[in-house]
Amino acid sequence: MKQFFKFVLATIIGVVLITVVLVLVVIGIISASGDKTIEVEPNSVLHIAFTNPITERTPNNPLAGLSFLGLDKDKSTGLNDILANIKKAKTDSNIKGVFLDESYMVSGQATTEEIRNALIDFKKSGKFIVAYSEIYTQGFYYLASVADKVYMNPKGIFELKGFNSQVTFLKGALDKLGIEVQIIKVGTFKSAVEPLFLTKMSDANRLQVTSYLGSLYDHFLTGISKSRGINKDSLFNYANNGRVQLPEDAVKLKLIDGLKYKDEILDDLKARTGTIKKNDLNSVELADYTKSNADSDTKDESSSKNRIAVVYASGEISGGEGDDNTIGSERISKALRKVRLDNKVKAVVLRVNSPGGSSLASDVIWREVMLTKKVKPIIVSMGDLAASGGYYISCAADSIIAQPNTITGSIGIFAILPNMQKLFNDKLGVTFDGVKTGKYADLGDISRPLTPEEKLILQNNVNHGYDDFTKAVAEGRHKTQAYINSIGQGRVWTGEQAIKIGLVDRLGNINDAIASAAKKANIKNYNLVAYPEQKSFFNQLSGDVTAEARTRILQSELGNNYKVYEQIKGVTQIMRTPQARMPYSIEIK
Repeated sequence: MKQFFKFVLATIIGVVLITVVLVLVVIGIISASGDKTIEVEPNSVLHIAFTNPITERTPNNPLAGLSFLGLDKDKSTGLNDILANIKKAKTDSNIKGVFLDESYMVSGQATTEEIRNALIDFKKSGKFIVAYSEIYTQGFYYLASVADKVYMNPKGIFELKGFNSQVTFLKGALDKLGIEVQIIKVGTFKSAVEPLFLTKMSDANRLQVTSYLGSLYDHFLTGISKSRGINKDSLFNYANNGRVQLPEDAVKLKLIDGLKYKDEILDDLKARTGTIKKNDLNSVELADYTKSNADSDTKDESSSKNRIAVVYASGEISGGEGDDNTIGSERISKALRKVRLDNKVKAVVLRVNSPGGSSLASDVIWREVMLTKKVKPIIVSMGDLAASGGYYISCAADSIIAQPNTITGSIGIFAILPNMQKLFNDKLGVTFDGVKTGKYADLGDISRPLTPEEKLILQNNVNHGYDDFTKAVAEGRHKTQAYINSIGQGRVWTGEQAIKIGLVDRLGNINDAIASAAKKANIKNYNLVAYPEQKSFFNQLSGDVTAEARTRILQSELGNNYKVYEQIKGVTQIMRTPQARMPYSIEIK
């Protein structure tokens, strides 16, 4: 009987929890369906605070603002809406300025660059930008340095220490487990596999990391130097010698303008907007401003029959459908076919933000880009990453536009097959036996090592993939295959470096790519349409929401060690088919 009541109680609790979740869903949907245009009060401040990862597009989530299943209550705003809102605020008479509030820039450097450039353009209106933070990470300070005034909490933390790149090597752990990782690759610099068979960086990898990290850091210092009027060499020395240890040091070196508490910042903003000190400051959140009906200089082109399609390809590349955060070859191919066959679409912008992935899936998308190019202009806009497979799908475009700190190149192919014989036999006491009808019937069996003949088969497969890759790049970039091979070999480049070697045509943002597409299509008035269509909230609910909740929980529990978990997880995912993938993630804090 006691056991019976336990089961009954568990069932009741389960029903209650499900009911609560469903009620929250209904509330969210009702709330979302009732959304109205936001009225911006006169003398308002656009409040910008980045606390969530910045995606390419604002998630399609009517429950934004609620907090359950481990999700934040904060509303996430995609780069598309961030840039549009800053542009809109520039000419909105009700917006007097921007308040950049304490943020942790969970974004790549190219994303930060686009937002920073939008803020620089905003300043042309004569409106103010004030930045404040308790903790200035290097990423947020790079963004905030464009502000008219940069303040921080008197007891805060200011980081200026330089960039570093660290790789987690797993060979020692794999050896202890009795796992041998069999590597088949092309490319001296293709270092994604190094953590599996080395205990430190190879000389080639150290060379390329030193090169591109130096390029990124030089651009970082140049931007701050220009905004703050501080000599770039001085900035380098401040970081190199640890000159900024206390908030007072940042003021003394003119990196910031002063030390203030939050209430003092709010009083300053009230004074700037003509608000009486005892009254509340009129402000509008970035996410809410998307729904405002501001007076903007953006032309109403809704009557135009011409369209420019922006196809978003964001995340790792694999076969199948994918989703808003991964590139499924089937989903992106369908989108490219749709815009290619749509007579109203006069040009296409392919927005690529990807470290690569499956070489086969990359080739499938490349084919669709090639076919699209034959009938209408297609321009690639590179985000934080457009490397390896991300470059593969880009190379056939009419033109490639990147940010100076975009990470690109990494033209190379590799395959990984683990040999777990020692783990099974020696560690676990498990053995295998069987029969086969052909010599290679069990090729790819992880319970034994590859034979020399099998290694040759796989190496030929990878060589063929690399040959196809370099041919595609050579054709798309109008270079010889020999030249592409010389700058390929898996080497990573920044956008600034890529221009010099011909992998990128010019520097710019997604709006520059759209303007370029319009010019090539010889159209002036047009509507923008985005593809692929974002999944409905109900389609995302069971998968994306729970996945995001799981990610948030892991990040909370593991803290800074989460990046190690991500690296190990990534290694296990690439032990499948030949890959055209970035060697590692790059994180600048």
